[in-house]
Amino acid sequence: MSPTPHDPGTHRDLIGIGIGPFNLSLAALAHPLTGLDTAFYDQRPAFDWHPGLLVDGARLQVPYLADLVTLADPTSHWTFLNHLRSRERLFPFYFAERLHIQRAEYAAYCRWVAENLPALHFGHRVDAVRWNPAHAAFDLDITRLDGDERTVTARARNLVLGVGTEPHVPDPLKPLTGTPGAPVVHAADYLTHRDTLLAAGHLTVVGTGQSGAEIFLDLLRRRPAGRERIHWLGRTEAFAPMEYSKLGLEHFTPDHTRYFHALPEDVRDRLVPTQWQLHKGIDAGTIAAIHDELYRRTLHGGWPDAVLTPGIRVRTATRLTATDQVELHLEHTRQHTRCRLTTDAVVLATGYRERPLDRLLAGLEPHLHRDTRGRPRVDDRFRLVLAPAVTGSVHVQNAETHTHGVGTPDLGLAAWRSATILNTLTGRDTYPLPARTAFTTFGLTPGNDRRRRRTRADAAVHDPQTVP
Repeated sequence: MSPTPHDPGTHRDLIGIGIGPFNLSLAALAHPLTGLDTAFYDQRPAFDWHPGLLVDGARLQVPYLADLVTLADPTSHWTFLNHLRSRERLFPFYFAERLHIQRAEYAAYCRWVAENLPALHFGHRVDAVRWNPAHAAFDLDITRLDGDERTVTARARNLVLGVGTEPHVPDPLKPLTGTPGAPVVHAADYLTHRDTLLAAGHLTVVGTGQSGAEIFLDLLRRRPAGRERIHWLGRTEAFAPMEYSKLGLEHFTPDHTRYFHALPEDVRDRLVPTQWQLHKGIDAGTIAAIHDELYRRTLHGGWPDAVLTPGIRVRTATRLTATDQVELHLEHTRQHTRCRLTTDAVVLATGYRERPLDRLLAGLEPHLHRDTRGRPRVDDRFRLVLAPAVTGSVHVQNAETHTHGVGTPDLGLAAWRSATILNTLTGRDTYPLPARTAFTTFGLTPGNDRRRRRTRADAAVHDPQTVP
């Protein structure tokens, strides 16, 4: 009989911390590998993916082929198409002719996978990780959140961190969130508060990316014509479309990831901010829908009571005790002019940031190698660079933008990254991956951006922690 997931004597090959789409992808691809003993833990009671942003009609910005497994193994049981087949929805999807599915449909697909994979354990919080040299493994303190708050110890030769991102609230607005008065909510909680927001006299949406656009459109459609009373503002210099040309999309390929990783640290740090339009712009269809809605409201004369202003920075914000409103102190970044905006509700579509790993990895701090800015170094196979005394590996998912570039949070690279991790752990091409993935050659130095395939023997020489 196999050991239970919480048996302290269990010596697993791999433990995953966090169960978002990326670790869910890894768990799905690991599932058929009978020689690999895995377990994944998440403190939430069940799988959930951005529930506050599942606005009606909002679509993924990647095709459905960017599911959890297809781009590494299209024959997998866990493909999106097999999810449709299990729900008897293949023919409706066939006739719908949709390459880009709705976010709610992607969330339902992920829940289907999560509910059927046996290696997933929700309601468990990983509190600490440390290296145990006596057992050549990592020890993890895990608290069960099922009422008794019991802490157990688990042990694994290798780890993968997929703790995801967290909502980012700009410093001037932090004191206003979660306090009584006019609602100031992050976009992550938009649907939870939508009725309250719609009841407000005047609304302000801060943030000019995709989430800000979708929320502005949703609010606009639900406000009466001529009495919209809504501001939409953000720091970018335009309501800019996301780069979606065919060659532009090749920045989200393994070829570009390998090229980026080989660049010097200072070059990588300068490059990432310049590529914002690759992943922080607005889908062209959403921009068109916003313009259509605004235009429709001019048909009988007049203009909608909606103000759309890019290039705006929120300097400070205060709550007006006399009126229970919020006063935003704004600055135009080009004009260097300032004004005040009084509003009855604020939605912060200000994005997400990688969740810090320092607390979780405090026990490994003596072994961690960091770059000149104090960030963990990550090698080309998504492993934290650790001291030689640590013979196990700690892989990361969606925590390596500084080393792997703008493709890090992209769903389209999930299956490839998961397959790369599993190939590294097993020491063989468990999932054969393409040597070339882009028509673009991103660098002049041979080998920086593509083509080299590691053999099992090569992996075994360089990776003493690989699973036999």
